[in-house]
Amino acid sequence: MPRSLPAAVVAAILSLFAVLLLTGHYVSEGPVLLEFGDEHGVHLGDVLVVLAWAAAILCEVRMLRTERRSPR
Repeated sequence: MPRSLPAAVVAAILSLFAVLLLTGHYVSEGPVLLEFGDEHGVHLGDVLVVLAWAAAILCEVRMLRTERRSPR
């Protein structure tokens, strides 16, 4: 089985977790970096979630590119 299907599933799950973390409230949100209103804003924890999501997606892209280049 090509790696593209499992990679797509992993990307979808990572994206879902990132959205859940960004929209929910959790213990270590960190300080507010940008306020959108009384109840909304960007916390330091949100930035870390986005950075972790981006790193994971970039790793998957690299893995898929490596698979396409390798001879079978």
